[in-house]
Amino acid sequence: MRQRVVRVALTAVLVALVLLAVPLAFAIRSSLYADQRDALERAALAGAVRVSPDYATGDPVELPPPPGGGRLGLYDPQLRLRAGSGPRTGDATARRALAGAVARSTGGGELVAAVPVSHAERVIGVVRVSSAVQDVRERVLVGWTILLGVAVLALTVAVLVARRQARALAAPLEDLSRHCRAVTGGDLTARAAPSTIDEIDQVARTHNEMLHSLAELLRHERNFTANASHQLRTPLTGLQLTLEAGLAQDDTRPVLEEALDATRRLHHTVEEVLRLSGSAGLPRSVAPDRSVAGLLRETEERWHGLFARDGRRLECDTDEAPDDVRVPGGPVAEILGVLLDNARVHGHGTVRVTVRDLDDAVALDIADEGTAARDSARLFERGHTEGGAGTGIGLALARDLAFSLGGRLSLTHRAPTTFTLLLPVRPAGGRGVDGRNVSDGRRGDADPQDEAGQGGPGGR
Repeated sequence: MRQRVVRVALTAVLVALVLLAVPLAFAIRSSLYADQRDALERAALAGAVRVSPDYATGDPVELPPPPGGGRLGLYDPQLRLRAGSGPRTGDATARRALAGAVARSTGGGELVAAVPVSHAERVIGVVRVSSAVQDVRERVLVGWTILLGVAVLALTVAVLVARRQARALAAPLEDLSRHCRAVTGGDLTARAAPSTIDEIDQVARTHNEMLHSLAELLRHERNFTANASHQLRTPLTGLQLTLEAGLAQDDTRPVLEEALDATRRLHHTVEEVLRLSGSAGLPRSVAPDRSVAGLLRETEERWHGLFARDGRRLECDTDEAPDDVRVPGGPVAEILGVLLDNARVHGHGTVRVTVRDLDDAVALDIADEGTAARDSARLFERGHTEGGAGTGIGLALARDLAFSLGGRLSLTHRAPTTFTLLLPVRPAGGRGVDGRNVSDGRRGDADPQDEAGQGGPGGR
């Protein structure tokens, strides 16, 4: 890349130099020869002015010195040298000057100019001036040498500028190439840095946007796999235990009914995981279809036995549950299931689920008698788990589900551990959760978290 840019720049400079230098070289040569001829003519005119008509009778003639070491002489009408220097007999140039006009010629290694000397409208002599052609050639060579030096200097500057420009052009592309190789090696966090070239920056931005889209797509795919495996493990285990227990009983109808309920819950779990990942053409937002009180009663029936088996209690307080509030049963049930399972595995003592009506939001508090980790800011990070137990997926999934409903899941107290799920509501024939937007609430645009006095997100 760099060598190509340098070659292109040098080719352009060389073409420009040739197109400029060759005519300029001819111009220098012509100019120097013309200047020398003009100088000879001026010297001849200056000599002709000093010639007296009496020179033929022996009156001495005072001629000026010849220019540049040349020769200057006065010739009579018979072309004999009478004064100064030059050939003893006038040449063809002097003969042409006898006709009354200035004559010039080049030959015999000399530049010659001859000027007639007139008196009483009659030519009485010729002043001939000559200089060596070699002197002019030397000046032409000096001029050409200077021209060549300027061309070499221009070419050198062009090389330096071309190399610098090549570095400026190639560096962003080389950086982009390195980032592409890093991406090929599996590093999707590599990003091309901006440069000072708009066209390359546009390519880099497109490259970075493509990487961001690919990274998000892969993240959604990984999260979907992790969410599905995490959420399906518990219901599948429960279904297996139910079927194994049914094998030991004569009357299998209750067992089959319980297994059918577990299958329905498993179906809803699959739908929620698919909805959260945006797969299967399912909408990301769902309509409210369950009352808060009814959902908590079903949750208590489902989880009461599991806590009782561990010698612990589960209490669901629905006294403050508003009758006119309906929520999306599937995702809210999944969130409550994650929080209750988290309390069963990591918590201690009695687990309490309470409902608070905040007018434009509903708060569900899930509290146990344990203590959350000090690093509460990391509890919602995917893959982080307290004490090394679990997969560290449940709370991250619950937070994503709450966010998809326009709500918020937070750790509000470390001791006793309390998680709070906030769901914004609006009246709609009764009140219900409306995706991510809260409108027409009884408290205007108040933030549900501010009403509940929540802290930042966290979890176990």
